[in-house]
Amino acid sequence: MKQRLFYREWAYLAGILTMAFGAAFMEHAGFGLSMVVAPAYLLHRASMPMLSWFSFGVAEIVFQAILLAVLCLILRSFRFSFFFSFVTSVIYGCCLDGAILLVEHLPYTLAMRIVLYIAGMVITSAGVAFFCYTYIAPEVYELFVVKVSKKFRKPFHFCKTVYDCLSCLFSLILSFTLFGFGEFVGVNWGTIVCALVNGTLIGLFEKLYDRLWRFEDKFPKLRRIMP
Repeated sequence: MKQRLFYREWAYLAGILTMAFGAAFMEHAGFGLSMVVAPAYLLHRASMPMLSWFSFGVAEIVFQAILLAVLCLILRSFRFSFFFSFVTSVIYGCCLDGAILLVEHLPYTLAMRIVLYIAGMVITSAGVAFFCYTYIAPEVYELFVVKVSKKFRKPFHFCKTVYDCLSCLFSLILSFTLFGFGEFVGVNWGTIVCALVNGTLIGLFEKLYDRLWRFEDKFPKLRRIMP
């Protein structure tokens, strides 16, 4: 199969948009969010009665800032390039709030919820895979997994699966802490399914992209100024 040209800068934009709409789809479906974004969603839901401006997107920005601080503690260093990942997180948070505004008007039938859940899980994985082909800094979530996998010399997909499972467990604990044992908020069976298959889906999308496209720089000068 002949590969078509796909610019790395477009991969960056595609990654942000697909992940934003993937999270919005899963939020509307109500079967449980991706374990990666579930902690931020729980913070958003817990803060809603007191802080109406603390949207899902804003919660994402705050949580990723905390995760970045944890990464710096693990690595025992801070690199200027990490700042660009935080900028990406801010852009993603804004896109997420926009996607939620568009998706919230969709029907809430069982069939639509199932379609949105599956679509959300799949395109979120596709978005993460796009970031493997761009030189522009990914979200803090992906940065965290990449840096930890390099530090401990473990395969990216292995570390991604471990991170997803730990994030799923943390989300369950956070949900019970904030909302009690009588209600599952943001975390449900869909979260567990996503934790188990997300790493595999990302690997499959990487193989698909390698077959379909060859990735090149559209703006070489932009790449030179990126750390």
